[in-house]
Amino acid sequence: MNDVQSVTDVVAVVLLLLGAFLCLTAGLGLVRFPDVLTRMHAGTKPQVLGVLLIMVGAAFRLQGWSATWMLLLVAVFQMLTAPVSAHMISRVAYRRRHVRRDRLFVDELRPESRPDQVYRGDEPADAPPEAPGRALVQSKREDEAR
Repeated sequence: MNDVQSVTDVVAVVLLLLGAFLCLTAGLGLVRFPDVLTRMHAGTKPQVLGVLLIMVGAAFRLQGWSATWMLLLVAVFQMLTAPVSAHMISRVAYRRRHVRRDRLFVDELRPESRPDQVYRGDEPADAPPEAPGRALVQSKREDEAR
């Protein structure tokens, strides 16, 4: 085995291990994080980078044009589909009130700047509020104060 081939093998192994580590951290983030938005962040950012590193490592190791084009195609589809699907899932979760709104610093989807007094987030959309009477009275007082 010559020196160039051993260097490419070492680079391929490092890229494969780093990509596998990032995919593992993405899986752990999906299990450990508390709400939908942070889980979507963990499921897309390190996972996409991990898959890309695995594809580059495999391309270094296989060293064939047919395999490289196939790996490039997989990487492009991964970069196109993962962020779009995460965006759509997070929008649905926000609309169904499965998002902890108290953890949002900026809520660009909320039409008004005041917080939601009836629903706190992270409950199903069809679930009744915890204290509906008190929350509605409080929101009416705030509306009258404006």
